[in-house]
Amino acid sequence: MEQGEASAPIRVAVVDDEALVRSGLEMILGSAPDIEVTVTCDGTAAVSEIRRTRPDVVLLDVRMPVVDGLAVLAQLQSGDEPPRVAMLTTFDAEEHVAEALRLGAAGFLLKDTDPEQLIQAVRTLAGGAHILSPSVVDMVIDGYLEGGRRRDKAAVEQIEALSERERAVLTLVAEGLSNTEISERLFLSVGTVKEHVSALLTKLGVLNRVQAAVLAHQAGVIRFDRSEP
Repeated sequence: MEQGEASAPIRVAVVDDEALVRSGLEMILGSAPDIEVTVTCDGTAAVSEIRRTRPDVVLLDVRMPVVDGLAVLAQLQSGDEPPRVAMLTTFDAEEHVAEALRLGAAGFLLKDTDPEQLIQAVRTLAGGAHILSPSVVDMVIDGYLEGGRRRDKAAVEQIEALSERERAVLTLVAEGLSNTEISERLFLSVGTVKEHVSALLTKLGVLNRVQAAVLAHQAGVIRFDRSEP
């Protein structure tokens, strides 16, 4: 790219069955100079429109009539060079989160996410990272740990294979912190945190931060209890 040449905007598709939600998200994202909303639609038109416009990031409602978000996600993941997909969810849709994770969702966001956080989440997704909104952490973990709170021996052994620094980073990942927030907490550079995250994901044999967070909870690295303040 030549000096002074502007970088291409992040292309985003918004998929939701409610026109008001689509318009609201389009307005928020459109206010960012580096983001372009290329298409907004409901679930019935999602796959064809996304494949036609080829966005970098898709914000996809989990629960929609006729064609729901999980069906759309599965079809997108089966194609060539699928976009980065973040699921838009609500606290009454927690039963869908684990399945979305299994299908390859790159993130989870609440529909009422703060506008600035939403814009930053899109940038993070476009950069190749996963988004685990702190407000969704409890929902994701609860879905995976449903039916018990005992420490998983295999998970404990996997965690023990990490270095002391990697375990510290994993603990903060499991709390939903971003790389920047972890760097500030541990007094490390963001680049160093990225290296630690990449290393621990490889050692744990997981695909993303969400799965690493689940494993940390299964191993008892941090405790999960909705009754805590």
